[in-house]
Amino acid sequence: QVQLVESGGGLVQPGESLTLSCEVSGGFRSLITYSWHRQAPEKRREFVASISMYSETNYGDSVKDRFIISRDSLKNMVYLHITNLKPEDTGVYYCKSSDGIWGEGTQVTVSS
Repeated sequence: QVQLVESGGGLVQPGESLTLSCEVSGGFRSLITYSWHRQAPEKRREFVASISMYSETNYGDSVKDRFIISRDSLKNMVYLHITNLKPEDTGVYYCKSSDGIWGEGTQVTVSS
Protein backbone atom coordinates (compact mmCIF):
# COMPACT_ATOMS: atom_id res chain seq x y z
CA GLN A 1 0.00 0.00 0.00
CA VAL A 2 1.39 3.37 -0.98
CA GLN A 3 1.99 5.87 1.81
CA LEU A 4 3.26 9.43 1.79
CA VAL A 5 5.22 10.67 4.80
CA GLU A 6 6.17 14.31 5.13
CA SER A 7 9.06 15.63 7.19
CA GLY A 8 11.22 18.70 7.60
CA GLY A 9 8.79 21.06 9.25
CA GLY A 10 9.52 23.01 12.40
CA LEU A 11 9.77 26.44 13.95
CA VAL A 12 11.70 28.92 11.81
CA GLN A 13 12.24 32.64 11.86
CA PRO A 14 10.99 34.98 9.16
CA GLY A 15 13.41 35.20 6.27
CA GLU A 16 14.85 31.73 6.77
CA SER A 17 14.63 28.84 4.32
CA LEU A 18 13.28 25.33 4.76
CA THR A 19 13.08 22.14 2.73
CA LEU A 20 10.19 19.78 3.26
CA SER A 21 10.45 16.16 2.20
CA CYS A 22 7.82 13.66 1.18
CA GLU A 23 8.83 10.02 1.19
CA VAL A 24 6.75 7.72 -0.97
CA SER A 25 6.73 4.20 0.38
CA GLY A 26 5.11 1.16 -1.12
CA GLY A 27 6.10 2.08 -4.64
CA PHE A 28 6.98 5.42 -6.18
CA ARG A 29 4.70 5.81 -9.17
CA SER A 30 6.87 7.70 -11.59
CA LEU A 31 3.99 8.21 -14.00
CA ILE A 32 1.86 10.38 -11.77
CA THR A 33 1.90 13.90 -10.46
CA TYR A 34 2.77 14.79 -6.87
CA SER A 35 1.79 17.98 -5.15
CA TRP A 36 2.09 19.96 -1.96
CA HIS A 37 -0.78 21.65 -0.20
CA ARG A 38 -0.97 23.64 3.00
CA GLN A 39 -3.55 24.54 5.58
CA ALA A 40 -3.17 27.56 7.79
CA PRO A 41 -5.00 27.75 11.11
CA GLU A 42 -8.72 28.28 10.56
CA LYS A 43 -8.31 28.41 6.80
CA ARG A 44 -9.06 26.05 3.96
CA ARG A 45 -6.40 23.76 2.59
CA GLU A 46 -4.79 25.36 -0.44
CA PHE A 47 -2.72 24.17 -3.36
CA VAL A 48 0.96 25.08 -3.18
CA ALA A 49 2.79 23.31 -6.00
CA SER A 50 2.77 20.24 -8.21
CA ILE A 51 5.27 18.36 -10.32
CA SER A 52 4.44 15.97 -13.14
CA MET A 53 6.17 12.86 -14.39
CA TYR A 54 8.00 15.10 -16.83
CA SER A 55 9.04 17.42 -13.98
CA GLU A 56 6.71 20.11 -15.23
CA THR A 57 5.89 22.34 -12.28
CA ASN A 58 2.93 24.43 -11.32
CA TYR A 59 2.59 26.81 -8.39
CA GLY A 60 -0.21 28.46 -6.49
CA ASP A 61 -0.51 32.21 -6.93
CA SER A 62 0.29 32.88 -3.29
CA VAL A 63 3.66 31.10 -3.34
CA LYS A 64 5.25 31.95 -6.66
CA ASP A 65 8.94 32.86 -6.63
CA ARG A 66 9.65 31.56 -3.12
CA PHE A 67 8.71 27.90 -3.42
CA ILE A 68 10.42 25.23 -5.49
CA ILE A 69 9.07 21.71 -5.90
CA SER A 70 11.26 18.86 -7.08
CA ARG A 71 11.23 15.09 -7.22
CA ASP A 72 13.79 12.30 -7.11
CA SER A 73 12.26 9.14 -8.49
CA LEU A 74 15.33 7.05 -7.64
CA LYS A 75 15.00 7.99 -3.97
CA ASN A 76 11.18 7.93 -3.95
CA MET A 77 11.12 11.50 -2.71
CA VAL A 78 9.34 14.75 -3.43
CA TYR A 79 10.66 18.00 -2.01
CA LEU A 80 9.43 21.52 -1.38
CA HIS A 81 12.07 24.16 -0.85
CA ILE A 82 10.83 27.42 0.64
CA THR A 83 12.87 30.60 0.83
CA ASN A 84 12.28 33.88 2.66
CA LEU A 85 9.67 32.35 4.92
CA LYS A 86 6.91 34.63 6.13
CA PRO A 87 4.54 34.31 9.11
CA GLU A 88 1.70 33.72 6.65
CA ASP A 89 3.47 30.55 5.49
CA THR A 90 2.61 28.99 8.85
CA GLY A 91 0.48 25.89 8.55
CA VAL A 92 0.45 22.17 8.01
CA TYR A 93 2.02 21.12 4.73
CA TYR A 94 0.69 18.01 3.03
CA CYS A 95 2.03 15.86 0.24
CA LYS A 96 -0.45 14.33 -2.19
CA SER A 97 -0.37 12.01 -5.16
CA SER A 98 -2.61 12.64 -8.13
CA ASP A 99 -4.43 9.36 -7.50
CA GLY A 100 -5.71 10.72 -4.22
CA ILE A 101 -3.30 9.61 -1.52
CA TRP A 102 -2.49 12.17 1.19
CA GLY A 103 0.22 12.25 3.81
CA GLU A 104 -0.41 13.19 7.41
CA GLY A 105 1.33 16.54 7.05
CA THR A 106 4.22 18.36 8.65
CA GLN A 107 3.83 21.55 10.69
CA VAL A 108 5.67 24.70 9.66
CA THR A 109 5.62 27.64 12.04
CA VAL A 110 7.21 30.92 11.05
CA SER A 111 7.66 33.21 14.00
CA SER A 112 10.26 35.43 15.59
